[in-house]
Amino acid sequence: METFLQVCNFMNFTRASEALNITQPAVSQHIHFLEEHYQRKLFRYEGKKLFLTDAGILLRDAATTMRHDEHLLNEQLKAEGCLRIAFGATLTIGDFVLPEKLAHYLKKEQQAEVRMLVNNTQTLLEKINTGELDFAVVEGYFHKAEYEYKVFSRQRYIAVCGCSYPLVQKPKAVRDLFGECLILREQGSGTREILERHLEEDNCSVQDFKKIIEIGSINAIKTLVSAGCGITFLYEAAVKQELERGTLVKIPLRDFDVYNNFTMVWRKNSIFNDRYTKMFDALLMDVDQDHHLF
Repeated sequence: METFLQVCNFMNFTRASEALNITQPAVSQHIHFLEEHYQRKLFRYEGKKLFLTDAGILLRDAATTMRHDEHLLNEQLKAEGCLRIAFGATLTIGDFVLPEKLAHYLKKEQQAEVRMLVNNTQTLLEKINTGELDFAVVEGYFHKAEYEYKVFSRQRYIAVCGCSYPLVQKPKAVRDLFGECLILREQGSGTREILERHLEEDNCSVQDFKKIIEIGSINAIKTLVSAGCGITFLYEAAVKQELERGTLVKIPLRDFDVYNNFTMVWRKNSIFNDRYTKMFDALLMDVDQDHHLF
């Protein structure tokens, strides 16, 4: 089954054999065994390119969940009754939304061992698939056919600049900002992806801005924007304090009323589904609705 998942990953028998450190005939034999067992073809060729069949897609999704659950089960058996939780969060959520809720949870569950990884949505989903993480709280997009999910909150996404930043022109729409320097997160981050998708709907892209500066830290982005180095687009929750202090100001745009969900996701059909649901409910307790968290 691991051979099958490696072939799914590379869509190439040779590269899968190299990753597994076995011969290519052995890879072919493993796939043939699975096809004989399930009485279905798992792969098909179009020219020289390899594709999954419908049966292959079904097996890949199920096998990915099984690998995840087996890894978690192994960890729990070693834990001897101690509750171990390994989860991920995207940068905005991990830095500005989850800490308060996690602190409340840990005060109630003092025996819990928690590991939180902060990274972009794509990386977190990959680590869920391999079993390194139990679940993740993300702001980016994911395939709903592969994951169970519950929405924590619906967050406003806004354009901001420094309080004395000299805009090239008084903006009324997003296009009016194309003459500015745009400071944004790296590719793969949910914060950047929501902007890119909105621009694509208007046949635009981030490349339409005069200049782009990529920064992997939200705090660094806020510092640069406050210093007048450019503009940015961030979740309101991430700039709440700066807006209150007046070091950053919202840029009002008539065509940019954007919201996005912060969502907890885990593998679909996981045997630990009830556990994740309980974790979601625990994080939801004692919510401050005025701050729109969870």
